[in-house]
Amino acid sequence: MFIVLAQMAILIACGTLWQALAPKHIPALAHRRALTDLVFYILLPAMVIDVIWQTPLDISSIKISLLAMSGLASAALAIWLVLKTIPVSNAQKGALILAATFPNVTYLGLPVLDQVLGSWSNAIILQYDLFACTPVLMTVGMLMAGYYGSHDQSSHPLKSLAKIPPLWAVTIAVILNLLDIQRPEIIHSALQTLSGGVVPLMLIALGMSIRWHSLRLTLLPLLLPVVIITLFIAPAGVWLVTQMLDLPTEIMTTVILSAAMPTMVFGIVICERYGLDTSLYAAAVTLTTLLSMASLPLWFYWIS
Repeated sequence: MFIVLAQMAILIACGTLWQALAPKHIPALAHRRALTDLVFYILLPAMVIDVIWQTPLDISSIKISLLAMSGLASAALAIWLVLKTIPVSNAQKGALILAATFPNVTYLGLPVLDQVLGSWSNAIILQYDLFACTPVLMTVGMLMAGYYGSHDQSSHPLKSLAKIPPLWAVTIAVILNLLDIQRPEIIHSALQTLSGGVVPLMLIALGMSIRWHSLRLTLLPLLLPVVIITLFIAPAGVWLVTQMLDLPTEIMTTVILSAAMPTMVFGIVICERYGLDTSLYAAAVTLTTLLSMASLPLWFYWIS
């Protein structure tokens, strides 16, 4: 796993270098948005349809969703208890709850686990994220951000949920799956070709999204609980629930490692939109992503 993470780190570093050295005729932010939009609106939905269309949807899918919910609940409860003991502003509180609760399952988990475990893990990861994490983020997470934020947003969370292309893709794929419609080989080939760009572009986009300047020593007392919760408590909560369920080893390994992923990057957009502490959140993304390069191998070798 160390070798795979080293390879992933090279692609993330490419994104960081591109952010700094990209041609100046287009703003650096525009480069990142073009890349993330390409993945978010075209490549990732293609992968979702291709994978979920032929994935058996049974009781295991419900268990995967339950495990994802248990990871979110473990993290949310832990950060709520921590915030009872430390004085923070509402903007900081909202940012810390988001940072500790929602892992970067798709943008880092999918590329890493695809290489470590194999392409079979993609179906489990996508179900983990799109059947649980993303819907919770875009409903409960948005409501929480609006409660603690300083910007008034009139958009209803369900409207935001309806604007997410991967969720539309998973809906289409589930319908095709349940109707037992066979996937034509020409469609599979086209979707597979598009899917091939997901892993490298996701990692490059992640590197372009990390804000190294956000890391400051003064933030460490607030970031330390997020690191412990995100990288250790949340996956431990998922592991505990896996011991109560009859699960194949492959699913158990994938869901625990998915829960052990660092803070999601998309939360930066939510913080900016609702007036939460964006710098604090960006620092959490940067620090947890760096430390996950050490924590993920520990989890992998412990559960293997």
